[in-house]
Amino acid sequence: MVIDVHTHPIFFEGICDDEETLAFRKEQFGIFKQSPQSIEQILVGMDYGGIDKSVLLPEDISTIAGGHVVSNEEIKKLVDMVPERFIGFASVDPHRPDALDVLDYAFKDLGLMGLKLHPSKQAFYPNDEQLKPIYEKCVEYNKPIMFHAGMSWEPNALAKYSQPLHFEEVALHHPKLRICLAHFGWPWINETIMLMLKYPNVYTDTSMLYMDTAKDFYEQIFTKNMGPLWIDRNLKDQVMFGSNTPRFRANRLKPALESLPMRRSTLDKILGTNAEKFLGLKG
Repeated sequence: MVIDVHTHPIFFEGICDDEETLAFRKEQFGIFKQSPQSIEQILVGMDYGGIDKSVLLPEDISTIAGGHVVSNEEIKKLVDMVPERFIGFASVDPHRPDALDVLDYAFKDLGLMGLKLHPSKQAFYPNDEQLKPIYEKCVEYNKPIMFHAGMSWEPNALAKYSQPLHFEEVALHHPKLRICLAHFGWPWINETIMLMLKYPNVYTDTSMLYMDTAKDFYEQIFTKNMGPLWIDRNLKDQVMFGSNTPRFRANRLKPALESLPMRRSTLDKILGTNAEKFLGLKG
């Protein structure tokens, strides 16, 4: 089972019918030259890349920009189209006065599997007290949180909010909450590694905003910036495969990951087993 835990379905046909909504989505996400793809094309791309399931991530920026990059209801619509291939997450703008009601509806009525939060885009520090009820709500429903961490290429998204150190109090005070610091927290990779070493409820994913080729960048990060055995010996249970589609493609990142010198058992965990644990699909 190969699971891509980091997919933004902003160009998935079925939620791109309204031109004004699509224009808003492109502007807020910062991608302009791509066009909607049919679900059939999406599935062919997943098959070509060897991806069994994709986690679809929405983004609620209601109080920041007056709308959604992708809404929870749109995620539900996509999941219902291909439930055997898509896993849907919710999003909520933490500044909304009805944030907890939004989460109740997303988890209970829409059946979404986790929460995506973007501190840089949504303009909050993850250790802010106003987030505590949201974290408690996720624990109540046993839902994980995917946090954007590190640099963001989305417009008006300040990196200061997403520095990995700001997540330590979340991990400490909510030990039953499974959290993923996406993108390995790049460029603060060592901070992310430190948190994973200290807190078993902290995960990360491989969807880094790479330079050069994916293979060259992964080799630099995983064998030079990091010790070449760090993942095999210390982090093998907390790293998940993520592509950051459509900004980057799984069919480039997955072969780059598979080319790294690591045990096959570790690679299998990164490609799927760790995601199953993070998502609550397996104990």
